[in-house]
Amino acid sequence: MLAVLLLVALSHAGAQTPSVAHPAIVSEILVHGNVLTADEEVRRLAGVAAGEAVTPTLAGDVAARLRASHRFQQVDVRTRFASIADPSQIVLVIIVDEGPVSIESAGEGAQPTVVKSRGPHLLYFPILNAEDGYGATYGMRLALADRVGRSSRVSFPLTWGGEKQVGAELDKRFNSGPLNRLIAGASLSRRTNPLFEQDDDRAQVSVRGERQLLPAVRAGASVSWQHVSFGGADDRFAQAGADISVDTRVDPVLPRNAVYARARVDRLDFHSAGGMVRTQIDGRGYLGLAGQMILAVRATREAADGNLPPYEKLLLGGMANLRGFGAGTAAGDTLVAGSVELLVPLTSPLRVGRIGVSAFVDEGTVYGHGAHFGDQTLKRGVGGSVWFSAAFVRLSIAVAHGISGSTHVHAGGSLMF
Repeated sequence: MLAVLLLVALSHAGAQTPSVAHPAIVSEILVHGNVLTADEEVRRLAGVAAGEAVTPTLAGDVAARLRASHRFQQVDVRTRFASIADPSQIVLVIIVDEGPVSIESAGEGAQPTVVKSRGPHLLYFPILNAEDGYGATYGMRLALADRVGRSSRVSFPLTWGGEKQVGAELDKRFNSGPLNRLIAGASLSRRTNPLFEQDDDRAQVSVRGERQLLPAVRAGASVSWQHVSFGGADDRFAQAGADISVDTRVDPVLPRNAVYARARVDRLDFHSAGGMVRTQIDGRGYLGLAGQMILAVRATREAADGNLPPYEKLLLGGMANLRGFGAGTAAGDTLVAGSVELLVPLTSPLRVGRIGVSAFVDEGTVYGHGAHFGDQTLKRGVGGSVWFSAAFVRLSIAVAHGISGSTHVHAGGSLMF
């Protein structure tokens, strides 16, 4: 029986050989995605007609002609077999995107017309976040999608309050190549340093590239130039650095049995203080306990091998590293901090919005260049917090007592898109 089937298959293949040898031709041209431009007009701009021979460069040539007409935002040309029995018959599929269009009414009883929308077609995203020691920042991010190719966004943050900022940023993602993401931007900003109580005014230009090395491993590199006005004096510096991170958290809000670690090194060249190297190590671990409880442990160290200018000094205190002490309690060139926290969710993990409480112990210190960690006295804060998390909202209020200090209320949150 197998031999009979094989003979039938061979005879059928032999019967098809003459048709395979025939040159491939365009049997049909299909147009999709067009709203304003008629199918025949798209075919005319494409410069192709049924009956033409299919060449290896046909799809690319047709796409180039359509793009050269400047009538479409995106063009995609594909070839498909018209028939399984005759592979010489090819269907040319043209997919175009004319961009935003709108339907305008011409009055009662009249046929509505479709016209191309005018204007920049901006997207609007609210900005709202509160940072301990700096206050609430609010504003708007205006964005243009796919202006620098697919998976790109050009945005313009405009904020007031704790951080006043105006800027422009390009965020481009890649499916192939050496980078997975490129971020470039320029901005003008002002915020008040909580320790020195001086306005920190900055003009900044920066570029950052990122590469996903493994599912949980990401590497990045960045360069920037900044001009700073602080305490009545002006300064400027260039910065170049690289970092690598490991992140196994599935849910960054309530991770279980996961780790996060990040290491970064930067070269800074200050006009006023010369060159120096700054390093940062941040490690976090999350262990799932009974029920929904999670034990979170964190340790961080950031240090410079020189005397940082006042506006770049590392600040100790607040929700960033030491609750129970106000943000900007002390400053230095090396900061070491750690915490142990028990997270207790009070709502079901299936709920969109989750509420919970926590209890924590924070420790940390900061000191100047040339001093040693062994000579320092760690400050300690003990307290608890109430937190809320939803799809794009994060809120947290913590009350902590600084040992040999006072009690502080810390609040933070953000509205993210």
